[in-house]
Order: sequence, then C-alpha cells, then structure tokens
Amino acid sequence: MKARHKRLVLVVAGLAVIGLATTLILNAFNSNLVFFYTPSQIAAHEAPTNRSFRIGGLVEQGSLRRQPDGVTVRFVVTDTAKAVPVSYTGILPDLFKEGKGVVAQGSLAADGVFHAREVLAKHDENYMPPEAKDAVERAHKAERESKRTLVMDPAQEKKTQ
Repeated sequence: MKARHKRLVLVVAGLAVIGLATTLILNAFNSNLVFFYTPSQIAAHEAPTNRSFRIGGLVEQGSLRRQPDGVTVRFVVTDTAKAVPVSYTGILPDLFKEGKGVVAQGSLAADGVFHAREVLAKHDENYMPPEAKDAVERAHKAERESKRTLVMDPAQEKKTQ
C-alpha cells in the first residue's frame, strides 16, 4: 500500500470516528432535553405522551389531596385557563403551597394525569419561571378579552373605536 493510500485511509477513518462521536453526543443531548408546557398546551394536545417534560403554573386552591400511604399527593396545576391533575410520590418542597407557582417534571399518562417525578416550588414571593409567568399573563389577557367582548354592547363598541 502506498503512503498516499495510507493517508487516505487514516483521513476516512478519522472522519468516521468524528461522525460517530458527533452522532452519539447529539443523541445524548436530544434524549436529555426536557421541554416546558403549560396546562393550556397540554389540553390542546401539544405535549408529548411518550417523553418526559415539565409542566408549570399555579397550584389550584383546594386541590391538594394527600393519599392514605402518606407520601403520594395529588393536586391540580393551572394557568388560570386550563388545569391538569398531577400525581406525585415523594416529599414536597417546603415552599410548596396552594395558589403558588410550581414546576413539575414527569410524563403524561393516557388518562390525562401528569405523573411527576420531581416537583419544584418557587423560591421566594416574586419568582415564577418565565414560561409559566408568560402563560399565566396570556391566560389572564385572554380572559379579560373574552369578558370585554361578552359585556360590551354595540353602542359601547363604537365609542371605543
């Protein structure tokens, strides 16, 4: 084999190794991506059913229920427009409360219940994940718009234009 052919074989083998390494890295990266979805997106069937993802919003008032086993809790996460029931087995964070912001990571079951493997509570009075804050603001805006549209009569509508 000539030196020229040896170099060519080494270059091709090197490119193959780099390609394989790149494929493995991208595959690992893709399998570790965790996307964030709001309850409204889940209700619109935008969330995956076979992958882990995060759900965020507010814990609905009066929805926290502890199961007889002492470690399983059920609660509802809402963005004020839609709500998703969540089941979690484990110890909840100290700052977890009804009416406060929460982010849960897990997967959605076929029955529509989100089974959380991890629950994160906000760390102070002003913190909410940006995605959850945006979702809550959009839901409030949509609610205000729908109320304004339902209440306004044609005479008032002409005055506002």
